[in-house]
Amino acid sequence: MATVVAFHAHPDDETLLTGGTLAGLSAAGHRTVIVVATDGHMADLDGRKALRLGELEASAAALGVHRVAHLGYADSGHGPVLYADPPDRMRFARADPGDAARRLAAILREENAEILLSYDRNGGYGHRDHIRVHEVGKRAAEFAGVARVLDATLPRDGYARLVRALTRLGLPFHYDLSVLDSFYSPRSAITHRIDVSAQAARRKRALAAHRSIIEGSSRFAAIAKVLLRMPTPVFARVMRWEWFAEEGATSTSGTPLDDIFRPASR
Repeated sequence: MATVVAFHAHPDDETLLTGGTLAGLSAAGHRTVIVVATDGHMADLDGRKALRLGELEASAAALGVHRVAHLGYADSGHGPVLYADPPDRMRFARADPGDAARRLAAILREENAEILLSYDRNGGYGHRDHIRVHEVGKRAAEFAGVARVLDATLPRDGYARLVRALTRLGLPFHYDLSVLDSFYSPRSAITHRIDVSAQAARRKRALAAHRSIIEGSSRFAAIAKVLLRMPTPVFARVMRWEWFAEEGATSTSGTPLDDIFRPASR
């Protein structure tokens, strides 16, 4: 049995990028750990526990994840303005990457992690905290001697088609659509594609745990509401796959591997 650590930027990121993989690993008897860089809040918490960290714990329980940890940073927000730090903690985007990596490396060593799940170099859709996750995760793996890092991602071409279709249906997308060509990863970079359809019910419960976000008006909330209204068999078909690009490796066969414990060619 192995230990796999998934490093995410914010509570709720774990549900759509790695939730099925983590649930499957947990069900198979492996130890799974979620580490979030930020608590998902922009403002001063005034000594209170972050609501979204509580929701993350509920999500992790639904996925069967054994441990949740927070590196101690605040959400940096997305957009042209990087706001001042709240008085009680630093925004992740302002953190020294080496210091953040040492915090994560301490958890990786404690857990004797075999694999770290992180983010692709584009931070998926370019969020500053997601880009920093890639930088910090890669450095932390080096510090802790974790040999394999798999970047959670999506095939860029499929994502671009989906966004353009949703835009035509009226779902707001607050970017110049030309930037889609720089989001996520080209299909040629993807080394692993995991069928997570059997974990659909767990993933829906995990997604539903993030109530404070789902009840909002963000683009993520709109997508989450659509997904949660789907019957579980439909959700399983729509959200069948999770994709990873292994650092320092390539998909030489053209067909991604179906097991994260199988290393890609280097």
